[in-house]
Amino acid sequence: MLEYDFMQNAFIAAGLVSVLAGVVGFFLVMRGQTFAGHALSHVGFAGATGAALLGVSPMWGLIVVTLLGGVSMGALGERLQGSDIVIGTILSLALGLGMLFLHFFTAYATQATALLFGNVLGVSTETLWTLGWLGMACLLLLAFMARPLVFASLQPELAEAKGVSLRHVSMLFLAIVALTTAECIQIVGVLLVFTLMVGPAATAQKLTAHLGAGVVLSAVLALAEAWLGITLAFHTDWPSSFWITALSGGAYLAVTAVQAQSKRRLRHPSCG
Repeated sequence: MLEYDFMQNAFIAAGLVSVLAGVVGFFLVMRGQTFAGHALSHVGFAGATGAALLGVSPMWGLIVVTLLGGVSMGALGERLQGSDIVIGTILSLALGLGMLFLHFFTAYATQATALLFGNVLGVSTETLWTLGWLGMACLLLLAFMARPLVFASLQPELAEAKGVSLRHVSMLFLAIVALTTAECIQIVGVLLVFTLMVGPAATAQKLTAHLGAGVVLSAVLALAEAWLGITLAFHTDWPSSFWITALSGGAYLAVTAVQAQSKRRLRHPSCG
């Protein structure tokens, strides 16, 4: 399998993106902003198709517009928190704009399909370098702001009283989420970003309450699901995005079922 250059690129790209997605996704789930992260993927789709219409690289359109969307959402601060109607409206509008841009540039239809559903097997060496330095920048920024981010996420009132700017933390974090989303789209597409950013993180948080262990476990789960998904895709000729999604959802459902069964046994020992 690894004799092919495109498979080597696929594994490297999936490794870079999944580790970043697992780490960033853990904090995204912890802060209850998963829906905002999903909206950013649709904003990125509009940016990519709009860039293609203007003759600019779709990837750079995806990165720039998603980043602007993340910073804008972060600037709204608490007004955006839990505002499903606002976020849903942004999500729908962005997807609609993407379809409109695609209507005026039909030659981009094949690449648009890859954006929607991902195409890890088509990642070029040039794209690998972009994914690499973007991922490194995101992890360094996240490490820099980790302490105030955790403080603002778990005890926002106390953090603000101590001088932590909740708006600035939110803006910087959602900027990181935006860049991570742009990377995830290269692997699983706009419609399946939840697969890498939310699935592993949600599973990890069910398995451990320890912050450090949770972050590491989330990254490991995302990496395992991505690499195993690509391997299964190679041997079955089914889409890699499907396998990654199935593994991510299956892991979460399995952990949930086991924990639910354990709780039932604790409540009714005689039934065990």
